[in-house]
Amino acid sequence: MTAGELVVVLAALLLTIGFAALVVVLLRVLDTLRAVRQEVTELRAQTAPLLEDLRVTTDEARTTVDEARADLERFDRVLGSAEAIGDAVGDRVARTAFSSPAIKVAGLARGTSRAVARLRGQSRVQPQASELIELPGDLERRGDERRRA
Repeated sequence: MTAGELVVVLAALLLTIGFAALVVVLLRVLDTLRAVRQEVTELRAQTAPLLEDLRVTTDEARTTVDEARADLERFDRVLGSAEAIGDAVGDRVARTAFSSPAIKVAGLARGTSRAVARLRGQSRVQPQASELIELPGDLERRGDERRRA
């Protein structure tokens, strides 16, 4: 056998051994791939109900959030209306509560000063400074008195 033939035989033998090693490696990879596929199939079977429950839970949560948002908007409208009513009633109540006693006190003071002046013998009572200044409420009362008469 010549050197060239020996090289060819050795190369063929090495290629055959390499090919056999490659086949063994590929068979192991194929076994591993089959095991991975089986694990993925089992994982899908186990997680499918969980994912379905998660979808249901997510839908329920979304529905609950939407309902809460609608209730919050409705409450905001009610609160705004209550604030407007409270402001309107509060102003009117404050005006009524403070103006009536103030008018009564002013009338009492005026009547007392007239009575004291008559008792002293003065026929004419000097107008007080508060009588010379007309307040916006006085103008409204005069208009109401004129309409009644």
